[in-house]
Amino acid sequence: MSQAAVESAADIVIRPIEIADLPTLLALYQHLNAEDPMLDLPFAERRFAEILAHSGMTIFAAFAGDKAVSSVTLVVIPNLTRGGASYALLENVVTHSDYRKRGLAGMVIQKAVTTAWGKNCYKAMLLTGSKDPATLRFYANCGFVQDKTGFQIRRPAIA
Repeated sequence: MSQAAVESAADIVIRPIEIADLPTLLALYQHLNAEDPMLDLPFAERRFAEILAHSGMTIFAAFAGDKAVSSVTLVVIPNLTRGGASYALLENVVTHSDYRKRGLAGMVIQKAVTTAWGKNCYKAMLLTGSKDPATLRFYANCGFVQDKTGFQIRRPAIA
């Protein structure tokens, strides 16, 4: 483990990502899907501007100094059922490999869920492609229950 990884939880700050944090967020995302191509910075900046302008969308990160070491994306979606209460979707949960097993992902998830409740969401959802019992147990320990069936469809590859 790197020296930076031995910092205490007291040294960790959780806050929304800002434009100046984009390079460290992109580096962190390499720990989510290592096979994903790294976005070129001008494209990433344009896409991030869209995210910042998207009402209800926030990327929270745990920072060790100026380095993003864990993050989650929260999307609050307005709704016309459930008395008009919104619902939330959590996506892109990732922790830098040097900082795992320290509770950071749980901390950013807790921040996202607390924010969702503060925005009157009636539920918060996430999907995982993992079948690893430890990962499923982690999400259960964060308060999520596996009591629905999830489906997805992906766009076919364009030749």
